[in-house]
Amino acid sequence: MIENGTLAGGSFLIGTTVRDVFTYEDLTSDDAAIADVAESFVRRDVLPQVDAIEAQTPGLMRSLLEKAGTLGLLMFDIPEQHGGLGVSKAASTLIGERAFKLASFSIAWGAHTGIGTLPLLFYGSREQKERYLPRLMSGEMIAAYALTEPGSGSDALGAKTKAIPTAGGYRLSGVKQFITNGGFADLFTVFAKVDGEKFTAFMVVRATEGVSTGPEEHKLGIKGSSTTQLILEDVFVPAENLLGDLGLGHKIAFNILNIGRLKLGAAALGAARECLEFAVRYASDPKQFQTPLTDFGAIQRKIADIAVRIFVADAVRLRSAGHQSHRGVHDRAVGREGVRDRDARLRGRRGVADARRLRFRRRLPARAPVPRFPHQPHLRGHE
Repeated sequence: MIENGTLAGGSFLIGTTVRDVFTYEDLTSDDAAIADVAESFVRRDVLPQVDAIEAQTPGLMRSLLEKAGTLGLLMFDIPEQHGGLGVSKAASTLIGERAFKLASFSIAWGAHTGIGTLPLLFYGSREQKERYLPRLMSGEMIAAYALTEPGSGSDALGAKTKAIPTAGGYRLSGVKQFITNGGFADLFTVFAKVDGEKFTAFMVVRATEGVSTGPEEHKLGIKGSSTTQLILEDVFVPAENLLGDLGLGHKIAFNILNIGRLKLGAAALGAARECLEFAVRYASDPKQFQTPLTDFGAIQRKIADIAVRIFVADAVRLRSAGHQSHRGVHDRAVGREGVRDRDARLRGRRGVADARRLRFRRRLPARAPVPRFPHQPHLRGHE
């Protein structure tokens, strides 16, 4: 059903035309090339250092992000007018999918290029972008997103961090929890309340007096990524570092999280492909009663089930990202609805696989079912 020229309810599920279907053929050669660069980088420079990454070897994650910067892998979402590559959303999700080989690195990389950098890109002033974007694209600065607090949990707007107006700016005090890249990030997007009620975003530089971080969290998975508290003790933030409009921080917070859902779904899709490839290799080798496991109907069905789920999730990703990139506002209901469930639960049944060899591939998918859903707190993940 169409109301006032826009899609209503679930009507985007019907009346599809050829024009509405975004496929791999719609990607450009440049899109495919940067995705190839990302995958090659991860296989060449990241995977050989799995053990060191998971042990959080000091400086290693940051050095890998800096190297990614030299290859242009920190600027693909940045428009050309700001010195970036300006790829489409479809290409961006393809890059995220192809590069997902180790969850710890992918989480750090995604937090920097996504929720860390995009608030500045979408809501920053010209001066703010000129000051910080080049350094974020090169890897000279690493970004982080600081929304969650120990006391407010999923109630983002219930934040206790306060910003007190003062001469030339604001003084921020509070604690943020579960901040990805917190241990080494240089620039934080921090949300605080001005005058106790105006929820507002600020850009806070680590080098500022009063900024510190807590110890690394001991996580069940994605151990190689940095997750800490961000502690603000009477931190002076100049007025020029207020991000967006006073009191409208909620728009920044939730719009950025919307994009994060799409990117997280693409990363989970990459994890699912890895699991499928490994499951097929594994099942093709052992034999029962002198017969490969892949000759048994039950195993074939499990593998086929995984392949079907991946195919469907890939179609959802392309449709969602393609609509955001190419179909305009009219059809973007698809982008808001599509990916958050199926993509996030891809790994539910991966057939036969060696848990030991899959231990690193399991990190993000174990987290994937709980991305941020502001209206469904029980499904919400951390920064």
